[in-house]
Amino acid sequence: MASPKLPRPRRTAERILDVSLELLNRFGEPNVSTTLISAEMGISPGNLYYHYPAKDGLINGLFDRYQAELNELLLAADGVRNVEDAWLFFHMLFELIWRYRFLYRDLNDLLSKNRYLEKQFQSVLKHKAGAVKAVLDGLSRELSLRIDQREAETAASAMVVVLTYWLSFEYVRDPRRALEPDHSAAALSRGAFHLLSLLMPYLEPAAKAHLFKIAAAYQANSAS
Repeated sequence: MASPKLPRPRRTAERILDVSLELLNRFGEPNVSTTLISAEMGISPGNLYYHYPAKDGLINGLFDRYQAELNELLLAADGVRNVEDAWLFFHMLFELIWRYRFLYRDLNDLLSKNRYLEKQFQSVLKHKAGAVKAVLDGLSRELSLRIDQREAETAASAMVVVLTYWLSFEYVRDPRRALEPDHSAAALSRGAFHLLSLLMPYLEPAAKAHLFKIAAAYQANSAS
């Protein structure tokens, strides 16, 4: 009888990224050094340097993880047919952004000093905009939404802005608690609702009523 295969131990490089993400999310990119990361892991700075000679390499590695997950999630935009689908899709987007929230918390600063991120975020914005337009097209085909092409372009741009800067807004309104894990559910639900509220002028009455119903249910769950 063959012995069962043991799970492959996680490579040090992957563990470094996992620990770095946790620290960056907790303290923000400017406040996390490679020395702190190596101390948290219990490895020497030289060991960390062997895998990631510079902090930018860590940041870029985490961004590549985020972008791969984002691109996979955005494919679901083509399947959105109603307000409930749209709510779930955008809530999942906010959940993904939350998992990599250090990128958005310090976005402007990161882009100003990291050329790789500066270029790659252009692709992120482009793909987000394409996904949002696919959602609007799906809602329009199912007659939940009545919007012409010019209005759709403007609404999609505004929705991408909310997707990109919602966590920054949450941080400004409540700096001490906004980015703490126990406040995430309420923050993400508010983000999803305000994002979809940009479509209020174009939603059919039944779809609009259903959106309010979904938001109320999520808010109730967040408060409990």
